[in-house]
Amino acid sequence: MKHMKKYPLIIGNEEVFTEDTHIVYNKYTGEPYAQISLAGPEQVEAAASAAYEAFRSVPFDALARYNVLMKASQLLSERADDLAMTMVAEAGKTLQDAKNEVLWSVDLLTESAEEARRLHGTCFGFWGDGWMDSRTCYTRKEPIGPVAAIAPFNFPLNLVIHKIAPALAAGNPVLLKPAEVTSVIGLKICRLLMDAGAPKGYVSCLTGSGSAIGPLLTANEKIAFYSFTGSVDVGKSIKSAIGLRQCAMELGSNAATIVCEDYDLASAVASCADAAFCNAGQVCIHLQRIYVQRPIYEEFVARLTEAAKAKVVGDPMASATDIGPMIAEKEALRVERWVAEAVAGGAEVHCGNRREKALFWPTVLTGTTRDMRVVQEEVFGPVVCVMPFDTMQEAYDMVNDSRYGLNTGILTNNIAVAMEATRVLQSGSVIVGGTCGFRIGNMPYGGVKDSGFGKEGPRYAIEKMSQTKAVVILN
Repeated sequence: MKHMKKYPLIIGNEEVFTEDTHIVYNKYTGEPYAQISLAGPEQVEAAASAAYEAFRSVPFDALARYNVLMKASQLLSERADDLAMTMVAEAGKTLQDAKNEVLWSVDLLTESAEEARRLHGTCFGFWGDGWMDSRTCYTRKEPIGPVAAIAPFNFPLNLVIHKIAPALAAGNPVLLKPAEVTSVIGLKICRLLMDAGAPKGYVSCLTGSGSAIGPLLTANEKIAFYSFTGSVDVGKSIKSAIGLRQCAMELGSNAATIVCEDYDLASAVASCADAAFCNAGQVCIHLQRIYVQRPIYEEFVARLTEAAKAKVVGDPMASATDIGPMIAEKEALRVERWVAEAVAGGAEVHCGNRREKALFWPTVLTGTTRDMRVVQEEVFGPVVCVMPFDTMQEAYDMVNDSRYGLNTGILTNNIAVAMEATRVLQSGSVIVGGTCGFRIGNMPYGGVKDSGFGKEGPRYAIEKMSQTKAVVILN
């Protein structure tokens, strides 16, 4: 333990060590990786107060925001190797996936910087007899206030940037609460923002368990806005606690893709295999349900099974590895139980269903039914259920038969079918010619139903984290 690096909290742009600490473990080796200071009530209040005072008294105009975020983008690029290696260790990501996440995040910071320069109000007028013709009427976009950014473990860099970059672009101080098991990357990003010139008081990072830190954040009325990615139950508790204060929530999914018989089969299989098993299935838009038109169903299952078997599972540092460990062995055990329940209910395992500690091999299931947890709930693991359909209406009904609605994909060459799908599928995004696993940083990303509300993507998040003030000058 003496060889582990110790990390402080960040409170109002200052590093603070605490006596209470937490060990972050390497997710593949199980060895201690870092020692993290833990926040308590005193530190949360100090961070909220620093953010509130900075919001009231420290200037941070649009040009300054642009400069800070552009500098942060540059620093992120320069520190790419270190950040990627951090994610391999504390999140269990493969090295290539971690490098990709850094590249996405560099772009996201740049996009947020550009949006900071585009944030503006509009002019408006009144219908009438001409009395208002000589009057001036317009709107201003103003920061909403301190933002609490509560981030998950599965994309510990990119999803943090998706929250804090738009918040800063809008002019708001940020209090980051990273996932307890991936705290190092969150602390390094806040350090990077300080190095990029974020004003004093505008950056805090509070580490600890969600159950300990979450209630302290939601109870603190100095915080004006909450951006949360996580479970439905926690999202509901946050919404209940914050009252009339605003929030945006991305609460997960059990995403689906429809594969039509007119689509190239090899391309469909390759796309679906990637979307089903990327990041060990720990992706909110992970492909969990595939509905395949019956004439190609059997061949699709056979090819997908072979594609799954070809995935290399193991050490995330090895260049040949496709799938690393899940975030914890208990999560792999949970996935194992859910698959066993499905098999007991009549499902057939075509490959996978093998576990070694936190590693779980990619698993293809058929014969699943809507009452099984692998179909109705969010597996958040490398498991995919493949089901046949005869008519498009049947496929739409099965996709929509879910309490979630984040992303849906449809693979078809028929433009009429594609356009119909965009109208009837109940999800925040419909991806035509791709799977539900598609996302780019600047798209409006968010769900319906129990998948949450509000949109990520810099332009859309900045709008949500801003206030519109009407100005009417009568004389």
